[in-house]
Amino acid sequence: MTGATDRGPTDRRELWHGRFSGGPSEALQALNDSLSFDRRLYREDIAGSRAHIGMLLEVGLLDEEEHGVVVAALDQVEAEIDDGSIAFAGGDEDIHTLVERRVTEIAGPAGAKLHTGRSRNDQVATDLRLWTKRSLTDVVGHTLGLQATLLAMAERAGDAYLPGYTHLQQAQPVLLAHHLLAHGWALARDVDRLIDARTRVDVSPLGAGALAGSSLPLDPHRSADALGFESVFDNSLDAVSDRDFVAESLFALSLLGVHLSRIGEELILWASSEFGFVTLDDAFSTGSSMMPQKKNPDIAELARGKAGRLIGHLTGFLATLKGLPLAYNKDLQGDKEPLFDAVDTVRLTLLALDGMLSTLSFDHQAMAAGADSPYAAATDLAEWLVERGTPFRDAHAVVGVLVRRSLAGEAPFADLVRSEADLGPDAAALIAPGASVTRRVTHGAGGPDAVGAQIERFRTRMALDQARV
Repeated sequence: MTGATDRGPTDRRELWHGRFSGGPSEALQALNDSLSFDRRLYREDIAGSRAHIGMLLEVGLLDEEEHGVVVAALDQVEAEIDDGSIAFAGGDEDIHTLVERRVTEIAGPAGAKLHTGRSRNDQVATDLRLWTKRSLTDVVGHTLGLQATLLAMAERAGDAYLPGYTHLQQAQPVLLAHHLLAHGWALARDVDRLIDARTRVDVSPLGAGALAGSSLPLDPHRSADALGFESVFDNSLDAVSDRDFVAESLFALSLLGVHLSRIGEELILWASSEFGFVTLDDAFSTGSSMMPQKKNPDIAELARGKAGRLIGHLTGFLATLKGLPLAYNKDLQGDKEPLFDAVDTVRLTLLALDGMLSTLSFDHQAMAAGADSPYAAATDLAEWLVERGTPFRDAHAVVGVLVRRSLAGEAPFADLVRSEADLGPDAAALIAPGASVTRRVTHGAGGPDAVGAQIERFRTRMALDQARV
C-alpha cells in the first residue's frame, strides 16, 4: 500500500479521510470491497441520488445551479456505466463510492454536496429495496408466464387422463389437465407470496442517515414520493438495520424453487422408460457422451438441484441476521449475493422449465394404460356400495378382500367383482377403461365437469394476479 501523501482525491479514504492517517490493509480491502457484486445496483443508486438531491433543492440545501450540475453529472455517470466506458479507480469499494467519486469529478464542488444528509447505511438500504421491488415484480411476471403455459397445456389435454399417485403408488385416475393445474395453483400461491412480500419491501429508508436521522431539514417523504415508494420508515434505527425484506424475499423465492423442483421431479419420472408418459423436445434435453441412445431431462434435474441452493441462501442469511445488534453492521453486506443469486436462479429456472413444458409431447396411450388398472377403481367400488347404504368402512373391507384375492391369483379382479353378491355386473362396469375418472364430480376434483370449472377459476385467478402486478 502507498503512504498517505501518495493518495489522490479518488482514494477510498476520501469517505473518511479526516479520521484516519493511513490507508486500509490489502486484506481489509479485499474483504471489504463489494463493487464486484453490488455494481448491479447502479441504476437504483443513481435514481436514489436524483431523488435525494431533488429533496435537498426543495429544502434549500442545494441551489438551482448546483442541482442542475449534479443531475447532469448523474446522467453522465449512468451513461458511462451503461456503455462500459467508466473507469474504475482503486478506491471504488462499492457502487455508492464509484458513483459519488465520478459525480464529484464531473460536477466539482457541487458534486461534493451529493452526500449531504445521507449515509451509505440508508443509501444501500434504499438501493436494495428498489432493486428487490423491481426484481420480485419480474419474477412474478415469469411465474405467471409458466402458469399460462400450464393453463394452455391443460386446455389442450382434453379428456386425456393418467394415474394419480400417493406414496408414488398408483392411486386413482385423474385428468391430465387436473394434474397440470395442481402445479399451477401452487405457483399461484407463490405469486401471492411474492406480491405480498413486495408490499413490505415498498418502504423508503432514505433520510434515516447512519442510524439517527439528521439535524438538517430533510424531507424523507419527498424522497420516497420521487422514488415511487408506498411509505416511509418510522424508526431510523430500524430503517438502516432492517433486512427482513431480504429474508422474506429469499423465503418466497425458495418455496417457489421447491415447487419448480417438484415439477422437475415429475418430468424426470414421466420421461423415464418405466413411465413413458412424455417425450422431451431435443432443444430442451441433453444426450450422453458415451451412450448414444440417451435423452436426458437435464433442465428438470437442474430445477430440482437448484432448490437446494435457494434453501441454502435463505438459511445462511437467517443465520447472519440472528445475532446482529442495532443498527447497521457490515455483516449486512452479505445480503446482496444470496438475494441476487436467488433471483437470477429462479428467473432462469422458470424460463427453462417453461420452454421444456411447452415443447414436450404426451403419450396419452401410455398414461391411460397406467390409469386403467382395475385396482384404480377400488375406491369407486367402495363408494358405489356406500351409495346403496353400506357403511364406508364395511364397503372398504369388502373391496379390499376382493383386491387381495385377485392379487393372490384366485381370479381377475373384474370377475371377482361381478360374482360378489353386494356388487355384481353393474359395479363391474366401473372398472371399464376410462370409467373411473368420469366419476370425480365434487368441487376441485379430477373429473371432466369439475376440471372444466377449475380451468375457468384458474383463468380468472391469473387475470386478477396480472392486474395486481
